[in-house]
Amino acid sequence: MPDVPKRDVLVVGSLNADLVVRAPRFPGPGETISGENLQVIPGGKGANQAVAAARLGANVSMLGRVGKDNFGDFLLNNLQSNHVNTQFIQRDDASTGTATIIVDGNGQNSIVLSPGANGKVSAADVEYASFSSFSLLLLQLEIPILTVLRAAERAREHGLRVILNPAPAQTLPDKLIALADFLIPNETELSLLTGMEVTDTPSAERAAHTLLGHGAKTVIVTLGSKGALIVDRASSTHVDAFKVDVVDTTAAGDAFIGGFAHALSENESLKDAVRRGCACGALATTKFGAQPSLPIKEEVEKFLK
Repeated sequence: MPDVPKRDVLVVGSLNADLVVRAPRFPGPGETISGENLQVIPGGKGANQAVAAARLGANVSMLGRVGKDNFGDFLLNNLQSNHVNTQFIQRDDASTGTATIIVDGNGQNSIVLSPGANGKVSAADVEYASFSSFSLLLLQLEIPILTVLRAAERAREHGLRVILNPAPAQTLPDKLIALADFLIPNETELSLLTGMEVTDTPSAERAAHTLLGHGAKTVIVTLGSKGALIVDRASSTHVDAFKVDVVDTTAAGDAFIGGFAHALSENESLKDAVRRGCACGALATTKFGAQPSLPIKEEVEKFLK
């Protein structure tokens, strides 16, 4: 019998408890305003992307750390209920990571991260995991950069394709840029990565070409309501966004990446995978919260029709 292609996704990244409050607007310095009831919602870019891909039907495992506290229990239970394998998640003496999020009346958000156990995810944790059963690695930057780099190196050693979401944005070594098959920044992250002003599609394309000069293979720039831009050495392709009524933009980027990763694992074309990512991102903005807003496969199929 022929070998069955590996379609499993490994996410190495962060798990956070999101402490979310809605307010009519963001407070100014020294100002106190009233908001709605505080909600505790599972989040973290790594966990969000793991759940986003799993809800679409991908076979997903997560590697990271949580504390030995109630938030840690909460996040592990949530991943398991979303059919994400948690065998590579360790319990740490540090507190579980948190994100304090204010969502304004327009659905825009402002976030303060406390890394906690996410800051303890190490290269040794990556060595502990078997990469041989996976076809795709998802990475972000809410864990130490040396750990991200080692995960990308191990993926390359085992023939996995690597998706790197450079968020929160920071300066990246060229070695890491070159290890990623797909580098997926938003406009702000692209601007910070390149030192170039990114305000529209042409400026995004110019900045993406700068990353190609640093070793990137394919850069996919998420442009929010303007869709996404695929840039490689041969061409630039714009993929249109879907029009929806925005409630909350939290985790829209993570929904995009989960949808993109799932489509890649199903061997869809690059453009179709980006279109599916755009659909997932659009659907995520129509609901409140991070992981609660991530769409399931049936929703996406109906939306795309």
